[in-house]
Amino acid sequence: MKILHLYKDYFPVLGGIENHVRLLAEAQAARGHDVTVLVTSLTRNTHIETLNGVRVLFAARLFNLSSAPFSIEFFPRAREIETDIAHLHSPYPFGEMANYFFGRARATVLTYHSDIVRQRVLGALYTPFLHRVLARVNTIIATSPNYIESSRVLQQWKTKCVVVPLAISQNARVAQQSNSNGNHLLFVGRLRYYKGVHYLLEALTFLPDARLTIVGTGPMQRTWKNVAEALNVSERVHWAGEVSDADLSAYYAACDVFVLPCSERSEAFGAVQLEAMAAGKPVVSCDVDTGVAWVNQNDITGLVVPPKNSRALADAIARLLNDDALRHKLGKAGRLRVEQEFTLQKMVDGVMRVYERALTKY
Repeated sequence: MKILHLYKDYFPVLGGIENHVRLLAEAQAARGHDVTVLVTSLTRNTHIETLNGVRVLFAARLFNLSSAPFSIEFFPRAREIETDIAHLHSPYPFGEMANYFFGRARATVLTYHSDIVRQRVLGALYTPFLHRVLARVNTIIATSPNYIESSRVLQQWKTKCVVVPLAISQNARVAQQSNSNGNHLLFVGRLRYYKGVHYLLEALTFLPDARLTIVGTGPMQRTWKNVAEALNVSERVHWAGEVSDADLSAYYAACDVFVLPCSERSEAFGAVQLEAMAAGKPVVSCDVDTGVAWVNQNDITGLVVPPKNSRALADAIARLLNDDALRHKLGKAGRLRVEQEFTLQKMVDGVMRVYERALTKY
């Protein structure tokens, strides 16, 4: 089967959707499919690379508009690529426009990763066209049942939605172990506004013995370092920066509790929770009315608290740090949940079934 994925960025750019597209595309290529990914380049030059069996076309980028890179080259490239399936990864308005007006696929599938949250004016202007896109696609993939119910956009298209959760690579799994002394917290992710790391830093003021490692970089890094200094917790915070996949497993193994203190709906799924759960670690996360609290189930795989509430975050963390048996119980349940529900094979199988049904209707 010929498959074309369309999104704004691809590896080496790191991010939740970028990681998902790469994982899915490589797995499909490994199954023998002809897979192309069309994204924008980080420069004004167009180039093509083959990465782990995936043909990646990086179209020359001209500028960014509210975090959406614009490329004129993207549109004719979408027109010239003949494919069985065009798989859109939304939100990326220019990718959706390119496929809508110029795409030549036999069938189109769209994974609805997230609403447009922060860019409210642009989101309001774009939403009418987005509904035209959703009306035309064969199937809409949602990453959790919760997001279908909570998204104003998806509520109107429930009958076209199929849930295929995100997954992690088998290589991301690590043995259940701990090299810590019982008070080590871990956060992993891009340092963006909706991750809510400042609430976690505030929670540290209620946890005098806790230490925190932050893996990742991003636009909020300098601001949050200043917050840590102002709160007098900077000596207990280790900023690890970007970490390779090979080294990341050691960070999960060394922590006692993984924390995702997300504060906005932009955190639509929280795939890093799966990595922590696969490592047998309990998760503390926030219910931002998305798939986050569906992945990490309260009192089953971890604890879920209201967002933007540092005290509630601290209380949940303290409960786990002070109860070895509870930590191990929740960590074990989390690992089992990943093995049963969030494997790469299960995700790819689900996506391929969506493709096959879409082509059957063609």
